[in-house]
Amino acid sequence: MTPTWVQLAYLACAVCFILALKGLSGPRTARAGNLLGAAAAVVACAIPFVHLDLDHVPLILGAIAVGTGVGVLGARRVRMTQMPQMVALFNGVGGGAAALVALLELAHMISVADRLGVDPYNWFVYAATAFTIVVGAVSFSGSAVTFAKLQELMSARPVVFPGLPIAFAVALLAAVALSVLTVTAPALWVGIVLAVLGLAIGVLLVLPVGGADVPIVISLLNAFTGLTVAAGGYVLGSTVLLVAGTLVGAAGTFLTLLMARAMGRSVAHILFGALRGGSTLGAGEASDRPVRSAGPDDVAILLGYASRVIIVPGYGLAVAQAQHTLRELVDVLGARGVGVDYAIHPVAGRMPGHMNVLLAEAQVPYEQLKEMDDINGEFVHTDVVLVVGANDVVNPAARTSPDAPIYGMPILDADHARQIVFMKRSMRPGFAGIENELLFDPKTTLLFGDAKDTLGKLLSAVKAL
Repeated sequence: MTPTWVQLAYLACAVCFILALKGLSGPRTARAGNLLGAAAAVVACAIPFVHLDLDHVPLILGAIAVGTGVGVLGARRVRMTQMPQMVALFNGVGGGAAALVALLELAHMISVADRLGVDPYNWFVYAATAFTIVVGAVSFSGSAVTFAKLQELMSARPVVFPGLPIAFAVALLAAVALSVLTVTAPALWVGIVLAVLGLAIGVLLVLPVGGADVPIVISLLNAFTGLTVAAGGYVLGSTVLLVAGTLVGAAGTFLTLLMARAMGRSVAHILFGALRGGSTLGAGEASDRPVRSAGPDDVAILLGYASRVIIVPGYGLAVAQAQHTLRELVDVLGARGVGVDYAIHPVAGRMPGHMNVLLAEAQVPYEQLKEMDDINGEFVHTDVVLVVGANDVVNPAARTSPDAPIYGMPILDADHARQIVFMKRSMRPGFAGIENELLFDPKTTLLFGDAKDTLGKLLSAVKAL
């Protein structure tokens, strides 16, 4: 019987998880929410050491120490541009851990049933165990592939080979059959084969996904991990795991649906679109079409004498670590009486909130960050739009080209402004792997170069006006 104080402590941790998630929904409360959730997780992990007679405590403490060290080192060293990869990696580890725990619990249940001569567990416990094994393995291997794609350890383009749909279907049906076998005739070898099949399904699921679709799959796999943790909590009889896993699963599901809507496509199309030629492509070839370009001095005149400017930041800003220089430029423009706001697309950068965190590092006021739906109507009244490192989120092909993989994706209406200044390193396409017609618009001026270096020159030119 679990002591009352332990149940109350776990209840308090569960409430803190809910409050933490609420805090993470807004930039002003995100830091406090993150700290609250982390503190609750530490308390929840510490409680078993107090009220349970644990075996192998030195090994457990050693594993915790190694995990803590790796986590702290990774969190301190990871660059903002690598945040989606870190999310994928940590998420995959969580799914893999849930699958391993479920395998160990399956072995324990089989051992207890053999010792007693009668099975004390009902079918639902075995079903939850099988679910945790296979979905946790899918999350682990799938997250590893998304990490490799974003880290450029493999091609970011969709990887499709003859027979992939058949292999995926066979693996999925075999996993269902073995899950049924786990319930009807529990055996450890069945669980191990089920885990291997889960690993294969995860790889086959993610290989056909490419380009700008990869972060959406990360969010989906995060939901999978949450569901496995919830199922594992049921198997282990842990209410706090059940609540935490359910929260992660629900939040990951909503985030996946929101990101898919921001891309203008269904989750099924994102996962399997490449099999019909409909996925975003990843890296592409640089265009050799003529464009109008200018230097920092010319662009400084456009900005310095405008009355209204909108900044569209993107992943290139994060790569160049130019957010501080950009904020200083905005401050100088503001001092000249220029009205400036930032237009934030839901998937700016590579994941929702990515750009908000980047700009928060530079102490950009929250009031200047405007969401797409709030600012799109203002572009038509804007003198100059300055696009810094963004591409696909302002590509008119999303509205005008039915054959484009991003067709139907809601975009920022930068092309409605009077003048567009597009800062780019080169003419290579964006993450979706397609050409941006906005670059060739008569109203568009390109400013080539590294974002940080070019913004520095632009800042100096504006100050000299």
